[in-house]
Amino acid sequence: MAPERSVEIEKKFDVDAGTPVPDWTGVAGVARVSAGEERHLDAGYLDTADMRLAKFGVAVRRRVGGPDAGWHIKGPLVNGGRLEIGWPLSDEIPAELTDELAEWTTDPLAPLARIVNDRTAYDLLDADGRVIAEFVNDRVRASDLRSGVDREWCEWEIELGPAAPEYIDAFFADIERVALASGGRPASSASKLARALGR
Repeated sequence: MAPERSVEIEKKFDVDAGTPVPDWTGVAGVARVSAGEERHLDAGYLDTADMRLAKFGVAVRRRVGGPDAGWHIKGPLVNGGRLEIGWPLSDEIPAELTDELAEWTTDPLAPLARIVNDRTAYDLLDADGRVIAEFVNDRVRASDLRSGVDREWCEWEIELGPAAPEYIDAFFADIERVALASGGRPASSASKLARALGR
């Protein structure tokens, strides 16, 4: 079975626990917001002993829960987006995933971090009911399995959907305006994995 491939373009904000979610209808093009959907996500991340994947900005995870449960490679940031490649959930690392990683490393993978996320997900919809973006309100508990350090935080994340506007920079500028006015702050880390590792 061929893996699923998509380009993920998103914006993140740090937020205090319990901060009310923004009214996204204040963003141009957003006509309404769907009801929230609760998800419990449990992800294990892997890397080589010398963290070679992290050096290239690549992440490998096995995630249980949510609509895209399974194995994933998240590629390095290129032109504001990351290529995400996914395989169905299984106990063992898919051989095809290992083949994809050969671009960066062929060394064995070992546990790096565990991230448990209680998420509420909302669709931002246009006047025709199409998904402009997905907004998620995340409550995160993470463990750096190599240092033994645990961390907790909350964050908001907006990921572009199939009906994303043509002018992405203007859309994200509007998103940032509403998020900051609602109690969000610029993200302190580029990803959940980076924050789990104290980066």
